[in-house]
Amino acid sequence: MTPLTQTPEWLALAKHRDTLAPRHLNDLFAADPQRFSRLSLRLGELLFDFSKQRITAETLQLLAKLAEARGLAGFMRRMANGKPINSTENRAALHVALRAGRPYRVNGTDVLPQVLDTRVRMRELANDIRSGARCGAGGQPIRNVVNLGIGGSDLGPRMATQALGEYADPGIKVRFVANIDPAEFASTVRDLDPAETLFILSSKTFGTQETLANARAAKAWLGAGTDIDRHFVAVTNNLAAAEAFGIARGNCFALPEWVGGRFSMWSAIGLPLACAIGMDAFEDMLAGARKMDEHFLAAPLSANLPAAMALIGIWNIDFLNAESLAVIPYSHRLGLLPAYLQQLEMESNGKRVTHEGEPVGCATAPVLWGMAGSVGQHAFHQLFYQGTRLTPIDFVVPVGDASPEQEALVANALAQSAALMRGKPEEEARRQLLASGRPAAEAQRLAPHLVCPGNQPSSTLLMPALTPRALGGLIALYEHKVAVQGCIWGVNSFDQWGVEHGKQMAREILPKMLSGEGDFDASTAGLLANIRKWQEGKRNES
Repeated sequence: MTPLTQTPEWLALAKHRDTLAPRHLNDLFAADPQRFSRLSLRLGELLFDFSKQRITAETLQLLAKLAEARGLAGFMRRMANGKPINSTENRAALHVALRAGRPYRVNGTDVLPQVLDTRVRMRELANDIRSGARCGAGGQPIRNVVNLGIGGSDLGPRMATQALGEYADPGIKVRFVANIDPAEFASTVRDLDPAETLFILSSKTFGTQETLANARAAKAWLGAGTDIDRHFVAVTNNLAAAEAFGIARGNCFALPEWVGGRFSMWSAIGLPLACAIGMDAFEDMLAGARKMDEHFLAAPLSANLPAAMALIGIWNIDFLNAESLAVIPYSHRLGLLPAYLQQLEMESNGKRVTHEGEPVGCATAPVLWGMAGSVGQHAFHQLFYQGTRLTPIDFVVPVGDASPEQEALVANALAQSAALMRGKPEEEARRQLLASGRPAAEAQRLAPHLVCPGNQPSSTLLMPALTPRALGGLIALYEHKVAVQGCIWGVNSFDQWGVEHGKQMAREILPKMLSGEGDFDASTAGLLANIRKWQEGKRNES
């Protein structure tokens, strides 16, 4: 197979890049008064404006040809048909089935009945907790739900619970513990009553070190002799291990093998979210994602939102040499969105070899980062305006109500994308200084410090409000973007062998750290020696 970077489609894009590179975004807008209408797409109430990206209609046409040559249409069919597109683990990646309203098959079996059964059980538990019918061992109603999970078993429901806090039942506290650091567990449960607390132990394998450590801490916190069956449920694929821990099978929710952790918030992994906002709102979120799924699987490339977002990302990463992607939601409730997307994008496509085990030959996933606007404007936006790095940005903007504060927030988002595109040339800076009363010599000296080159690419995702349906569509959009990029790069977006390597190293080091034995590199050996020395000193002090 011809290496990706040697294909005619890739070479055509490289040639086009060289032609387009000298043109500033300001020039592209001046040359095309219809640029916004040509370079924006809508799905329902979601508007994706990518007219401030450093592209033209020709760029999109060339990128579409690359996608066609890389077999994107066939990949999408295989995904929807439950084929094992997770090639290294021989599994399907059928998270679309979790929000489905129609049959999907894996190995010839329709999985919709299983999905619907889980939803029914989720509704029963969420309703019982929200109504006060679910009681702890002492007969007191459960009023606190604490999710014990990490990675895909934590980031999605944690992000969505904060994002949809406006829909939450104020009488139910829903919290999350992920870190093995005991400080997180202690601070999370400090003001909770054990008699009124239910733990959701979320671990696909029931073998995740951090989650099991926190589960043991939860058992101890509940108190010796407590019937933990009234205070624990599990979301797992390993029912035997859950039962051995003390959680009855009737309190276990199965997590399908064909769903990867970072794509699983639509499954019973979303239980804490369902307890917070209610199952009706949870199903509204599923409906929003389902609408995006149907669009993704049916829309032509020229009108396909996830495909457009993915292709623009490849253009920025591989042809404009952008190393990172900033995601800036202008919504306090979406403050955890960048953290969630970090796992979705970097764990999925942070790969260096193709399905065939050959080097990819180009950059893959960007370093994704960001925080809520407008706070970031007073932190890192300086780098966007006057730094030396090209940094594409996704602005995520729920419009919200018409209050002065909300309108100011939205105005800030629009102003940032416009100013980063436009920039400030030196002559404009000089005029501004002179208008402020600065002497001519001082204006001449200071003007270079006010120059902003502009030409920073950005996209804006605009929606009327942050509703469960809007959030579902937004997250599904990013999920499909990741899959499209993985298809074009030829990497497996659905495994994470690097993460597994890190876990294995931790398992190997822990017993040796405790025993003082082991064959380590000089750095690790030196660090362990100092740790043991400090620990011994503390023991002697006590």
